[in-house]
Amino acid sequence: MWGAAKQISYRNHKMIQNQTLTFILAGGEGSRLYPLTARRSKPSVPFGGKYRIIDFTLTNCLHSGLRRVLVLTQYKSHSLNKHLRDGWSVFNPELGEYITPVPAQMNRGEHWYEGTADAIFQNLNLIERSNSKYTMILSGDHIYRMDYEAMLIAHEDSGADVTIACMEVTREEARAFGVVVINENQQIIAFEEKPEQPTPIPSDPQKALVSMGLYVFSTELLTEALMHDQQMKASSHDFGKDVLPRLVQGKKVYAYQFGGERGRVTPDRYWRDVGTIDAYYKANIDLLAPVPPLDLYQKNWPVRTYQPQTPPARTIPGTSGTEGVFINSILSSGVVISGGNIRDSILFAGIYVDDKATIEKSILFNDVQVGAGARLKNCIIDKSVNIPPGEEIGHDLAKDRQRFTVTETGIVVVPHGFVFSGYLESSS
Repeated sequence: MWGAAKQISYRNHKMIQNQTLTFILAGGEGSRLYPLTARRSKPSVPFGGKYRIIDFTLTNCLHSGLRRVLVLTQYKSHSLNKHLRDGWSVFNPELGEYITPVPAQMNRGEHWYEGTADAIFQNLNLIERSNSKYTMILSGDHIYRMDYEAMLIAHEDSGADVTIACMEVTREEARAFGVVVINENQQIIAFEEKPEQPTPIPSDPQKALVSMGLYVFSTELLTEALMHDQQMKASSHDFGKDVLPRLVQGKKVYAYQFGGERGRVTPDRYWRDVGTIDAYYKANIDLLAPVPPLDLYQKNWPVRTYQPQTPPARTIPGTSGTEGVFINSILSSGVVISGGNIRDSILFAGIYVDDKATIEKSILFNDVQVGAGARLKNCIIDKSVNIPPGEEIGHDLAKDRQRFTVTETGIVVVPHGFVFSGYLESSS
């Protein structure tokens, strides 16, 4: 059983970050997020009014004291590379600190990254050059806050070969994840991939433990495991499916509880894989709850991102004299509501909402222009879209399906730069 998480002493582990090399896997295609990933990779999809998805993992690295970070990119990486340059050039390379994008380069064979383990294998030269004692492997496409240093300390204190971040979910929820089976000492003894009947944790028959895809390896073992995995012809070269299930047979692989009392981040225990449009939409709308499940307001754990120099958001009367109104919404800088009505929505920077337009339960990316009298509901509007006066989106799904992507729950997605038929202004 988990038991009470003991408090840790950071004083005795000052050098652990300097001994750690961090990889962030950020090359995923994100096909289930299409069309939001038509021009960008999944980690660079905007989130929460001002962030990119990868900002949460990078922020965790920043506040956890990890200063040697390699971001492995592959699919449509220009937007991500630009974001890293503009928002994350914060470390000093003269002190051996860096956040560096590493594109797939076919270092070991004539193929791109083929699985999470293969992505790390193709960069073994960077691991060897780092002289690191530990290697941390993270995903760049999850929304959560976590103190990685606490996990590294737990790894060192336990003498583990591998430590896997895990979270408790109901057994019903666990069917959609990779489930880990632990003994009373928190040692992982088996893996179950999306099982129909997940094995419960020893302390609670209604809960199961799922892997978050976040690992700490002792570097020497990682190198050996990756070399061995490449020799396995039937391997898909994935950590969760191939490498880790083999390691539990003879190595010390331990689970680390996400959201416990360890660490310096407030334990909101919020973690989301925003792998589908519906999951992405819900995670954004979660931020509008009276007490959001994801705590963005911890003063000593701010989520960092790139912010352009834009004027403050404001509301002004429209041409009809109607006052601009927003209710329970998030407005980023540069937003102007000129007589429009915003409710339960998230508006990114540089948006203009004209007279008597209404926006409900929607997410609008940067530089969207909403014409007078337009009505938007349950939709996601990507960047640089000019919505004509009187246009309706999200009110007639049969009509919307003829021109846009509409999800199973009825969320309408308007792609980047979409030009409405007969509305020439939208192309300007």
